Amino acid sequence: MIELKGITKSFMQGFSRHFILRNVNLEIPEGAFVSIMGPSGAGKSTLLHILGMLDEPSEGHYFFGGEPVHKLNEKKRSELHREYIGFVFQAYHLLDDLTVYENLETPLLYKKVKGSERKSQVAEMLDRFNIVAKKDLFPSQLSGGQQQVVAIARALIIKPKLILADEPTGNLHSNQAEEVMHHLKQLNEEGVTIVQVTHNQELAQYGDRIIELVDGRVEADYLTQDETSSV
Repeated sequence: MIELKGITKSFMQGFSRHFILRNVNLEIPEGAFVSIMGPSGAGKSTLLHILGMLDEPSEGHYFFGGEPVHKLNEKKRSELHREYIGFVFQAYHLLDDLTVYENLETPLLYKKVKGSERKSQVAEMLDRFNIVAKKDLFPSQLSGGQQQVVAIARALIIKPKLILADEPTGNLHSNQAEEVMHHLKQLNEEGVTIVQVTHNQELAQYGDRIIELVDGRVEADYLTQDETSSV
């Protein structure tokens, strides 16, 4: 599903070049659940944003479902992102002036889904995530865990092939974090590919594979079941 070849991200700082990612080579098959770990500044979020087509590498090739993303113009990349990728952020990124129902409906409006179908799909998400009673509330009236569940439901409503989660439990206490990870694990078992960035070793174990970044390089890449290094 995803293939990265020699992905590098850098920028000039004075007369020297500063590297965020260095020669990252990765393959992520469809249906995988990958956890990306590493210290602050390792390049985790940058890598996730490149995977989500929210950022571009300075060098290297990125293939998504066989499509050469590195050769596509901004319009085509945006279309791919909207069609196939759902993003879940640490800060939820819900729209404060919209209700839960309206937040869930928004991605469908962008896709020009018809009214009756939008209503059906929003109802399905509200029921699936047990938030029917919250549909008329605003984000400020929800707990952090509830906001993140709404954010996951919003990401899922477009039926993405890939969900990218950037520290999805970073602002939550342990019980809320476990609930969010349970939802992500269930989605993965239904065939959705998931790539999450996390600092938490325990939560990383929800994935079937862990990739460790250090100074922008892939330092280790192993399966969570036996933790056999393949790097």
